[in-house]
Amino acid sequence: MVLAFAALTGCDDSFLDEKILDKYAPEVLKDKLGFEASVVGIYNHFSTFYTTDQDQTLNGIWSLGTDIAWAPAGRSNGNARPYFDYALLTPDDEASRKLWGYLYKIINNANALIANAESGQTTGMTQAELDAYNAEARFFRAYAYNMLATLYGDVPLLTEPLSVARTDFVRTPLAEVNQAIARDLAFAAAHLPDIASKSGRANKYMAHQLAAEFYLRTDEPQKAERHCDTIINSGRFSLITERFGVKANQDGDPFSDMFIYRNQRRSQGNTETIWALELENPTDVPGGATSFPQQRRIWVAAYYDIKGMKPADSLGGRGIARLRLNDWVLYRLYEPGDMRNSKFNIKRQLYFNNPDPLFTDIWGKAVPYGVNAVFPVVDPNNPSRKDTVKIFASDTVWRIAPYTMKWGQYDERDEFGYGMWKDFIFMRLGETYLLRAEARFKQNNLEGAADDINVIRDRANASLIDDSDVDLDFILDERARELLAEENRRMTLVRTKTLVRRAKTLSGEGPLANGEIETTNGLSDKHLLLPIPQSEIDLNKDAELKQNDGYL
Repeated sequence: MVLAFAALTGCDDSFLDEKILDKYAPEVLKDKLGFEASVVGIYNHFSTFYTTDQDQTLNGIWSLGTDIAWAPAGRSNGNARPYFDYALLTPDDEASRKLWGYLYKIINNANALIANAESGQTTGMTQAELDAYNAEARFFRAYAYNMLATLYGDVPLLTEPLSVARTDFVRTPLAEVNQAIARDLAFAAAHLPDIASKSGRANKYMAHQLAAEFYLRTDEPQKAERHCDTIINSGRFSLITERFGVKANQDGDPFSDMFIYRNQRRSQGNTETIWALELENPTDVPGGATSFPQQRRIWVAAYYDIKGMKPADSLGGRGIARLRLNDWVLYRLYEPGDMRNSKFNIKRQLYFNNPDPLFTDIWGKAVPYGVNAVFPVVDPNNPSRKDTVKIFASDTVWRIAPYTMKWGQYDERDEFGYGMWKDFIFMRLGETYLLRAEARFKQNNLEGAADDINVIRDRANASLIDDSDVDLDFILDERARELLAEENRRMTLVRTKTLVRRAKTLSGEGPLANGEIETTNGLSDKHLLLPIPQSEIDLNKDAELKQNDGYL
């Protein structure tokens, strides 16, 4: 084989020329076209973690093992498992390794763009244009560092693009990392553009919302409140209180309208959206998504696995129930009449819907819940074609477990539903009010906090509260009611240092076949921080990258 290859190449040595297929940083950017390509690359990479299909369970780590969900046995084996069976969470954890690498790649890409914007070597660009690109990169750098700081504590602080391999990283004190985040957010808020009606690009209100969350974490509630004020008083956003969009003339309610496919963008009438990651089905728009998002498979029940049922738009498409809402959420969190618990938002009752003639006798009947039931069925057009539909009480664990419709999406061209082509609402006004309520609570302004919470509860037709009802747990409860399946619940509970207490108290039991409990097994205070990936420690041979306490 070697001789044959040599004969084909002859005396031409060009094949020996090095071709660089990957780099630590892009070439020097000199014009707007280059900057635009660079920033699009940041967005492209940003979407990869949320839309990955490399492990269908991965994005379950944000909710599993918290106070709102547990994993049906066997449904979340994979990267998510150590996040509900904490005894398995070690420095070799794959999810932590993937997250760490993903965030630092955002940071290095942002650093490269920032360095070029500040290089003074560009042509044909105004300072305002350079500042806007700089601000966009700084927003994403702040986003990545805020997540790292929240979940890992002290982390290496990099503000220049890497040009060569390094093996001497050290963990920067959290206070210094926080100062860098604050600087980036201040620049982003000052130089990002106002929000547009037809763009998924960064806007200044995204920076204000992230700053509010950041300053709550750093215990500076006055600053957090001011950032919330900027958004709420801007006149650019309003809560959805009336029906709108593609299903406005069908049964539903204003809250559920926000999460319907093709209703999530401002250009589609969603006046509450601050930031949406806009996705398109790659079948229709080449490059419309970086991968095949699995959120529907994570959140929607696997009702398709029951005879007499088939995926449908009204049921949110085909799910696999990689997690299950726990009993606290399903039976104790909402009061009667709360819109956020309506049948359009949390699907609790299913009906046999398979049009195959075999299921004619049961079509349209309610699927029994929590009991064993047997339905003999026969095809009226072919009496020899018979079957038995069996429903078991245990089906409520994952086949017909109640589920949120926020991630429901169905494309009749793809009943199997490998990917979910639905926008991701990362920030909306409903959360802004709850962030301000938390900021006011931390300043002992209980009346103001109650006022903000009541804005949200009034929209949901829930009873109003007074200042005596306000405490941190009530605010976290209200976040669960309003932001269920939207917020990064793990980040919220870690930020408020309530993960261990609330998960152990409210998560309920996720039973294995042998009766053991996975949901909070091994959960302790050390899990307020994730382990530094052991692979990073091992590669860092020229300095000590210390592990977080409690991880061996």
